[in-house]
Amino acid sequence: MSSSDIFIGETIGTAILILLGGGVCAAVTLKASKARNAGWLAITFGWGFAVLTAVYTSAPLSGAHLNPAVTLALALKNDGIDWSQVPTYWGGQLLGAMIGAALVWIAYYGQFHAHLTDKEIVGGPGAESTKAKAVEARETGAGPVLGIFSTGPEIRNAAQNIATEVIGTVVLVLAVLTQGLNDSGKGLGTLGALVTALVVVSIGLSLGGPTGYAINPARDLGPRIVHALLPLPSKGGSDWSYAWIPVAGPLIGAAIAAGVYNVAFA
Repeated sequence: MSSSDIFIGETIGTAILILLGGGVCAAVTLKASKARNAGWLAITFGWGFAVLTAVYTSAPLSGAHLNPAVTLALALKNDGIDWSQVPTYWGGQLLGAMIGAALVWIAYYGQFHAHLTDKEIVGGPGAESTKAKAVEARETGAGPVLGIFSTGPEIRNAAQNIATEVIGTVVLVLAVLTQGLNDSGKGLGTLGALVTALVVVSIGLSLGGPTGYAINPARDLGPRIVHALLPLPSKGGSDWSYAWIPVAGPLIGAAIAAGVYNVAFA
């Protein structure tokens, strides 16, 4: 694969991933959405289908890493990608994540405006006393729609939060690295997209509760940057004090998973 193919493939694939994944978060969160309050099952399956679509679309160009943690693990794998390709993968992934987040804003533009000008959501003069603050805004530094763009913890404990992200990413990356292992060494081909999607659903259902399961640095950082830049009314903060955890945790998890793979499977 050429550098241009890698960059274009990762940009397109990650943009689709965040458009559909962030889209389901917007659908469930925003007050004027038909899917309002659809719940955690909708979010986990929405992200799983987002992975399926993104991987299937971008695999012919770049191999569909769509995640800096996956790229790091493949670089650490004994027979993985060349280290010189890592910056190209990471650049495409971050750009794609930012494009996808911006597309979510465009698709839900009216809903964002209605949600963030509703006094029951953002508070202010005239708001009902029992509804003056949105649940989403209770965490220090996090605005009422930040959860559409990036992740945040239910209980803010750095050690636990980073451990949760490490554990989830180890599961994801091991599943990716071991896909289709058999005597002939052949992978699963396009079926791998479905397997990866189901693994992401499983992680979301089983391990997503504490932190929202970023398990992907670009998935969290790119949209968080877009949230900080977008002209959203009463959007609140982007919670930069937490932002290092969904970046560092998945990268640590990827390194651990690659080490386990090299010892146990290579």
